[in-house]
Amino acid sequence: MSDKASLITEDERKDLSESRDRIRDEFLFSHDHRPASTGRGIHHTALICADVATTVEWYQNVAGFPVTVLFENRDLAGSTHFFFDVGNGNCLAFFDLPGVKPAPYAEVLGGLHHVAISVPEKQWHEIKGRLDERGIEYFVHSGSSIYTQDPDGARIEFISDPLGEMYGEPTT
Repeated sequence: MSDKASLITEDERKDLSESRDRIRDEFLFSHDHRPASTGRGIHHTALICADVATTVEWYQNVAGFPVTVLFENRDLAGSTHFFFDVGNGNCLAFFDLPGVKPAPYAEVLGGLHHVAISVPEKQWHEIKGRLDERGIEYFVHSGSSIYTQDPDGARIEFISDPLGEMYGEPTT
């Protein structure tokens, strides 16, 4: 079988479902009874890139996220720290690491799985068109998620669902 459920036995899956139910019962409150978050949003998520110009071109011209600032990274001389506007005051940031060859992207425990960015449906279709024009591989899931990889292999999801919703269900 090719689905992830095949990685575990049915007994293990049953145990995990029971554990998830216990966690849900203890920590998940209805919207009306949920405590307010102490956060205001994600200021930025920072990723590593191999090449600043390639990354800027991809995120600005393929994804449609304008670069907003570039400056020297405070942690490494010569390194560039730069940001893209992904909407609603949120940013996606990058560092390059001159002198360091980044390893290929890999999904690992403790590492990045993917970054999901909500875009309006019109822009979703425009992004899909730009991916097609450039021959960039992607796949569409559930009719509203485009999964692709950025120039360094990080998995990026462009999702046309509104913020706070996924596939018709609330997430906040």
